[in-house]
Amino acid sequence: MRSSTVVRAGALCWVAVAPLFLAANVIVGLAWDDPAFSWATNNISDLGNVTCGVWDTTRPRYVCSPWHSAMNAAFLLTAALLMAGLVLTWRTWVPGRAARWGRGLMLLGAAGLGLAGAFPADSNENLHLLGAVLVFGCANAGLVAAGCARNGTLPARLRPATLALGALGLAGSVLFIAQQGMGLGVGGMERVAVFPLPVWATCAGLLLYFTAPRHRSLGRHLTAETSNQG
Repeated sequence: MRSSTVVRAGALCWVAVAPLFLAANVIVGLAWDDPAFSWATNNISDLGNVTCGVWDTTRPRYVCSPWHSAMNAAFLLTAALLMAGLVLTWRTWVPGRAARWGRGLMLLGAAGLGLAGAFPADSNENLHLLGAVLVFGCANAGLVAAGCARNGTLPARLRPATLALGALGLAGSVLFIAQQGMGLGVGGMERVAVFPLPVWATCAGLLLYFTAPRHRSLGRHLTAETSNQG
């Protein structure tokens, strides 16, 4: 299989990430009845809780998600698509410390989404919390690292957006942990922390899908481009 075909397959995985994750948040939230789901008040994790009842000692709220199975499946599928995209587009990153760190941290962030779906907050809070930490910290730090990658890599082609999304995600993570909604509500701030990686993946996937076919030997093209810039 030609390298451009593999990259396009990875790009398609990424293209689906943000629409899938956003749709799951919206559709599963609409299934709530009493009380209605609030993006400002409720955490994303509330959508995946498997039982009904008052949840969270810090911000007590009644949580009851009829379609929790769909949300947890969406967490797992989002993680799988992110990881598949990172593996299949591996050759577009080119060697370099920033690229390696960015790629590795993004993989950990994607794994965090998988943990959040596999272990809902009300069934295994510790593992769910670990997943959240990986998303908040690793995914967003990975974007910042990737934004510093050398020219000729995929992240460098999206450098302003990559750095901006990573910085936004890290800021959102700090504010969410501090329980500061800044007008968006604490739940809204969590989305500022979590959505940057899915949004970046979809943007990067679109870019790759429409440009990868131009290079019959993508690996040689990127290696030559990096050598010329060195």
